[in-house]
Amino acid sequence: MKGPLERLIRALKKLPGVGEKTATRYAFHFLNTDIKEIDILVSALRQLKEDLKLCSICFNLTDTEVCEVCSNARRDVSRICVVETPLDLMAIEKAGYYKGLYHVLHGVLSPLDAIGPDDIKLPELISRIGQNGIAEIIIALNPTVEGEATASHIRDRLQGKSVKITRIAYGIPMGGSLEYSDPLTLSKAFENRSEL
Repeated sequence: MKGPLERLIRALKKLPGVGEKTATRYAFHFLNTDIKEIDILVSALRQLKEDLKLCSICFNLTDTEVCEVCSNARRDVSRICVVETPLDLMAIEKAGYYKGLYHVLHGVLSPLDAIGPDDIKLPELISRIGQNGIAEIIIALNPTVEGEATASHIRDRLQGKSVKITRIAYGIPMGGSLEYSDPLTLSKAFENRSEL
């Protein structure tokens, strides 16, 4: 089998979690889908790439200058929750417990991969401290070696500043990922966070 169908299957296999069988099933689904539905999907993908950008404050994904979390006047502006990715932010929001602000690092420190503090949004986090009465930084990074190193670096950089630094509780298993945690586990992790 060669041609457009094979090219589509190869392209679909590049998606995370999609193997040969799933890619083939998706390709045949698209083959049997109305062209208007295909156009809607293609348009949505194009709009995603063209319109999404990073929030100028917290670096979450948004289609406006400031995301809806940062622009929500009902949020607790005295707390910033530090996460690795927008997926982590979405998981925490879905749990519905946390009502403060966020800061998305877009990565963690990883010397083996040559990722240092200036390669992620750490300088921007440090500059937010001391603004607008920030009283607490909640570190909600994945419990991995890199996540722990990043948490320690943040703690060290903020020493001497008048801000409380906490880490969410380890209700999330070591080596686990925030985006795959259920809402109850995330809620309990926030409820039982501890100071660093």
